[in-house]
Amino acid sequence: MLIGTDETLVLIGDSITDAGRARPVGSGPDGGLGGGYAAYVNAVLSAVHPDRRIKVLNTGISGNTVRDLESRWTTDVLDLKPDWLSIMIGTNDVWRQFDAVDRPEIHVLPSEFEERLGRLVKQTLPKLKGLVLMTPFLIEPDLTDPMRAMMDRYGKMVANIAGANGAILVDTQAAYDNVLLSSKPSALSGDRVHPNQVGHMVLAGALLSGLKLEWASAE
Repeated sequence: MLIGTDETLVLIGDSITDAGRARPVGSGPDGGLGGGYAAYVNAVLSAVHPDRRIKVLNTGISGNTVRDLESRWTTDVLDLKPDWLSIMIGTNDVWRQFDAVDRPEIHVLPSEFEERLGRLVKQTLPKLKGLVLMTPFLIEPDLTDPMRAMMDRYGKMVANIAGANGAILVDTQAAYDNVLLSSKPSALSGDRVHPNQVGHMVLAGALLSGLKLEWASAE
């Protein structure tokens, strides 16, 4: 497993990461990390590697785009001095182009998304032991669905940034697509965006696999 003893993992993103976390920074096993994948990641790390005393912190904020992440990067990432950082952003950057068509000023188009995320990655990498980039996703198996197609486009940009900077890529869309071979989207989410408990466990499993955690037994 890649995260070492007494190291800190910060998870930043939008509502999917937020999941009702405590403010100003979500932490701890008793609801402070929210009800989503951040809490599941913490629970598994604490159960499989209790000796490593890994601290998981959640700074996700509902509704955020990459613009919002950049505006709060110092307080919600750099000031926390993480050893490891996981970024999952892009859902609202895409979604606003579909549910707020008449508000182009809040649309984060592909070129802006790629530029801002790339800038944050380059700025932060030298301060970290490891960086994880999680792709945005839509819990929708139809590749011709317009929002799914757009989400895939943003996911490819995340993958390109990860590859160019030596970051760990977690392809959350691929993880969901695998489950969708046997399940309907409604089994994972009510709106194709916000996961239920099963959907959040898919995210947790994908992230932990990216971190090389052996689920069956500690390394």
